[in-house]
Amino acid sequence: MKKILMTAILLFVLFAGFLTFRFGSALSQEGNPLPILYSISKIEFANSSYEQYSKTHKSTRFVSENTGESRYDVVKDIMKKNGWDFKEQMGAGLIFEKNGQTKVVETRQYSRHYILSDIPNDVLS
Repeated sequence: MKKILMTAILLFVLFAGFLTFRFGSALSQEGNPLPILYSISKIEFANSSYEQYSKTHKSTRFVSENTGESRYDVVKDIMKKNGWDFKEQMGAGLIFEKNGQTKVVETRQYSRHYILSDIPNDVLS
């Protein structure tokens, strides 16, 4: 019984150490990190390029991998599927147009490996 308990404790400590090493200070920057970490695990194990982690009355939030030079391609693809054309980038905001209407998608780096995006709900209809 003691061996099983010690093994469980060791596994927990190793897992906590891995999370701390992989994400560091990013764990507390967005409030509760569990929805984001759950979505990141879905990206890693399900081999998807992005996952939704939150939805508010104004926007839907996604997490995607930071692929370096093409890190915003996932957001551009989501918007293109909904009929929006990419126009320009202003800082961390990506500007899209459709039928004379303009929308801004806010992005921010969660860790060096992941990007968070806030896409307005009226875009995702």
